[in-house]
Amino acid sequence: MKSGGTLTRVFPVAEPFSGDRSRFGWGGRGTWPARWIGCAQAGDPPLVVAYRLRVRLARPARLRLHLTADERYDFFLDGRHVARGSERGDRNNWFYESWDLALPAGSHTLVARVWAQGDQAAFAQMALRPGFLLAAEGSHADRFNTGTARWEAKRLGGYGFRPPDDAWGTGWNLDINGAAFDWDHARGGGTGWRPVTVLGKAGNASGANEWTPAHLLRPAQLPPMLDSPRQSGRVRLVEAMPTLATRGRPVEARHHLGAEAGVWQDLVSGRGSVTIPARTKRRVIVDLDDYVCARPVLVTTGGRGAQVRVHWEEGLYEGAPDPKNWLRHRPKGNRNEIEGKYFVGVGDVFRPDGGRARRFDTLWWQAGRYLEIAVETGNQPLTLNRFALRETRYPLTPESRFATHDTRLLAPIPIMQRALQMCSHETYMDCPYYEQLMYVGDTRLEVLATYATTRDDRLPRKAITLFNESRLISGFTQSRYPSRIRQVIPPFSLWWIGMVYDFALWLGDRQFVQAQMPGVRAVLDAFKACLNADGLVEAPNGWNYMDWVPAWRDGCPPDGDLGVSGVINWQFALILSHAAELEAWVGEPELAARNRRLAAEVGRRTAKAFWSARRGILADDFKHRRFSEHSQCLALLSGQLPPAYRAKVTKGLFDDPDLERTTIYFSHYLLETCRLTGRMDKFFARLQQWFDLPALGFKTTLEHPEPSRSDCHAWGAHPLYHYLASILGIRPARLGGRDFIVSPQLGPLNWASGSFPLPQGDLKVEVRREGGRIHGSVSAPRGLRAVFRPR
Repeated sequence: MKSGGTLTRVFPVAEPFSGDRSRFGWGGRGTWPARWIGCAQAGDPPLVVAYRLRVRLARPARLRLHLTADERYDFFLDGRHVARGSERGDRNNWFYESWDLALPAGSHTLVARVWAQGDQAAFAQMALRPGFLLAAEGSHADRFNTGTARWEAKRLGGYGFRPPDDAWGTGWNLDINGAAFDWDHARGGGTGWRPVTVLGKAGNASGANEWTPAHLLRPAQLPPMLDSPRQSGRVRLVEAMPTLATRGRPVEARHHLGAEAGVWQDLVSGRGSVTIPARTKRRVIVDLDDYVCARPVLVTTGGRGAQVRVHWEEGLYEGAPDPKNWLRHRPKGNRNEIEGKYFVGVGDVFRPDGGRARRFDTLWWQAGRYLEIAVETGNQPLTLNRFALRETRYPLTPESRFATHDTRLLAPIPIMQRALQMCSHETYMDCPYYEQLMYVGDTRLEVLATYATTRDDRLPRKAITLFNESRLISGFTQSRYPSRIRQVIPPFSLWWIGMVYDFALWLGDRQFVQAQMPGVRAVLDAFKACLNADGLVEAPNGWNYMDWVPAWRDGCPPDGDLGVSGVINWQFALILSHAAELEAWVGEPELAARNRRLAAEVGRRTAKAFWSARRGILADDFKHRRFSEHSQCLALLSGQLPPAYRAKVTKGLFDDPDLERTTIYFSHYLLETCRLTGRMDKFFARLQQWFDLPALGFKTTLEHPEPSRSDCHAWGAHPLYHYLASILGIRPARLGGRDFIVSPQLGPLNWASGSFPLPQGDLKVEVRREGGRIHGSVSAPRGLRAVFRPR
């Protein structure tokens, strides 16, 4: 088998085969010359199948390959791993990756390892039927295309699957049996290869007209995910164990085998190997000293009958876990501390077959800060030759800058940036340890943090587009997407309109926004259908989640589940105002006027129904018994609160001691209100929960106040946006992203500076307080206008 071929990613890529109207089916154009192929003997998911093509070239060849699979693939060229996919989407947006292949003359083997988990897959993994597709462009295309070339396939042995326990929604993990594993499949070796089954046609989504259920193909929207070796971590415990049932055993320093710690540290650091004697059990706790998303790689020799379990955890728990309820939130305390705590964890199991230099890897990645490597040997000693991680995430690199003399603000910045990176993959995610789903409410804040971090807008564009694609016949978007498990959170549909508004405000791509407007109108129509006889929104059907307020059942505001909620009505008024601006900007003044009228009507009716003269603030419920920061914030931000109420609502928001408080997520809207009303004293006071993160050992922002389920929720990264947009006051003056007003509000700060990365360049601001006045300078990129207007 010849080596030396190269495969180079092409991104972005023009849609292939789109101009050929002579091919059959698929509306006459966009039909691919390749066909989907399958493995007849594979059976039903979960399964892992290898597809093999052997070619012999008389002279060098260059081709462009387009690859995709259902559900996912790893691609090997002459035994080397060179590619993976397919980028996550849905059936109507099934993405393929494009590569330029250069092969020298000689024999070559192409192998695709394709896996499909069916009902055991991650919630975010959509599927139609297992299969593989490769379409080539070039003079040798017919020798490579699936469906015409001589591809072979076999189901790979040794792959077992185990449930994710408390990390629900992420898909089942691996249990690899080395004795049954096809160790040479990446090179196309072994027995059992059979001709493939041709499953059906393939074609571009743009050309689809009349079709049976199919993958509607689109070019990948994102660059390759990071795939970087990471050889790091501190061994904090090596312990002899009576059993590998470690969840009920606390970590105690008195059990630490200090004499063995050095060789384990060498293994983790990439400097050496570890040999575990026969009939031995060990548990090793490794602190990665950061939050990491990665695929583990383990190389073993010997050890037939042994098992190596690699589990991940965000932080160790202070109390013993309840085996009947892994999902119960338990305190974790300081995340740097492990003494006396419990490692629960989730991960994969590797079972060596006794062979030499056996390389185990995983199909998907895991996430967390801590690793537990648990080893049990049988009658043979086991050598761990190598243990390493391959870090993965979206290649998001911070480009913004913020500086000030107050180190309290600076210390959380890398924590928030890391959270944003860890929740950015082929989609945004609510959290990488649990669920791994892209929720609208989370994503709106993640996107704002992205705008304030980098000028790369590809992931925001994909998020906005997919949520629009998720809309149901009712008009509501799904709350999370892509997801094979449908869920609707009606308030999140409104926040999706907020995402479209934010995009128009900061990036100003009118054509992209115009494409979203039918969805914007559909969502508003869905809410209008919920208006009752009094002209107020009455509990849309679905989970009307707003915030994880402890006193609110399932995060729903009072009467949000079955009645009329003041919080939801104020949100509707706010989004109607945003929609009015969007309609005016895209050239629909009549629709803009209609939205403005309805926003004003909803504002008047909501104020009348929920104003509590006794408390001097807005209630959440008709009976005026429940009150929250949420109602006051949304009313003020909507611009639809009648003038007579504004001063009282503002005072009540900041002075009333008995309001339900916004948690980490919804504090974004509180900080927006602080900026709007000039109450930067309250703004900085609310930031205290971020100032506390470093001392508590956090490497990323948590989901909600303790006890928090997730230690990595990037909705908590929203202060990255507020540092630049609220403290330095960098804001677009209007939709379009061309005109800016810089209105800094320093609060207790004496000076601050920073730069906001915009598509046209960096907008730089320096501000200082002198003699009780604010002075500053602004430098805007060419083509933008920025006015300095201190408050």
